[in-house]
Amino acid sequence: MTEEVIGEIFEYFAKINVAAAKLFDELRVGDTITIKGTTTHFTQRVSSMQSQHAPLTTAHAGDSVGIKVEQRVRKGDKIYLADPEDL
Repeated sequence: MTEEVIGEIFEYFAKINVAAAKLFDELRVGDTITIKGTTTHFTQRVSSMQSQHAPLTTAHAGDSVGIKVEQRVRKGDKIYLADPEDL
């Protein structure tokens, strides 16, 4: 099975552990994602997502969103939809 990129990180806010991402596909709170990059690789459940400081439950392709992350991410890291069993 090939992994499909559903988003890309374009900013990281370390003090609040939030990644700003541009989405290429739909993403929902509760989805399990894997974030991969040159030095990044972890899987987590999406617990919180915002756009323009407003909470979202679903975001769509083309949206720029803030996602609460459990680890440091870097500009250019890719977001993949993961199997919830990967947690």
